Amino acid sequence: MSALLSPLLTSILICNATLELLIRLCPGKALKEALLCAQSEERLTVGVLQCAQVMNEDPDSVSFCVLAMDEQFEWDVALQIHFTLIQSFCFDNDISIVRVSDRQRLHELVGREEDAHCLLITAPCEGEWDDPSLDKLRVFCEESRALNDWLPEISLER
Repeated sequence: MSALLSPLLTSILICNATLELLIRLCPGKALKEALLCAQSEERLTVGVLQCAQVMNEDPDSVSFCVLAMDEQFEWDVALQIHFTLIQSFCFDNDISIVRVSDRQRLHELVGREEDAHCLLITAPCEGEWDDPSLDKLRVFCEESRALNDWLPEISLER
């Protein structure tokens, strides 16, 4: 009996590892698509202070949060405090949140001159189609939290 279970368990573990790898590989593309979609629909907020203002004024409108951590983050205590508060807000309000380490790529993607350390995607208006890329990102965040990764990192595609 145990001789039969061993190959089965091995297959299950391999499938699970493959699934985890696929989940980790796809989010970069989904994030890029979600950001571009939100930007085209004017649902993207860029900048730490601008994002904090949206969170304060209309927290229910926030659908997704992206934090960009770079070399500046390591030395900027004020930015670290802002990030801690933003993360806390997102956790308390069930807002999916991810981090990216390439702030320059994020800046290029959204094409704005503002501070690109924090980006918010607000929810589409009622009656509009949900964004499938955003749904993929939410699933990625849920899977990451299930693995005790509360602030998963995503690599953006070039």
